[in-house]
Amino acid sequence: MTAEQEFDEFAVAAWPRLRRSAYLLTGDHHLAEDLAQTALARTYASWRRVRRADALAYARKVLVNANIDRIRRRRATELGGVAADVALATRAESGRGSAEIATDRDEIVRLLAGLTERERRVVVLRHYFDLSEAEVAGELGIAPGTVKSALSRALRKLRVAAADDETTFVRQGLR
Repeated sequence: MTAEQEFDEFAVAAWPRLRRSAYLLTGDHHLAEDLAQTALARTYASWRRVRRADALAYARKVLVNANIDRIRRRRATELGGVAADVALATRAESGRGSAEIATDRDEIVRLLAGLTERERRVVVLRHYFDLSEAEVAGELGIAPGTVKSALSRALRKLRVAAADDETTFVRQGLR
């Protein structure tokens, strides 16, 4: 199998996860597709150097870095850099209606919007990707203690923000 064929297989398998991850980071479907496509394009450009066993981790790192670059560029052009990204985390549960899932998505968007960019990245990598604290630290290039404190702060903020919320998803997910 050629390197190009290997990458094609990888890209087909990784695309849904990268796109969902980008959506978690941005809250925008079109932007998520652009970020996922950028991640795959940059991964392809480095494919000869990418260890196949680590290809998804490499693409995920590229995705997170591309999002950071996008935010920096956007903030540089905005007045005061005030606008915050909205993140979305959702996992559709079988047997739930689309209206209920949409309500949960809206609530998650609202809750995650109250986090800093670092807190949002830590929450997404830790709880969506199910990475260990050490793995999150490696992905973001920060100390494990920084991950722990950012995660603790983020979860505390989410619990406080969701304290009066009545949706099942939030009650179950933040306790």
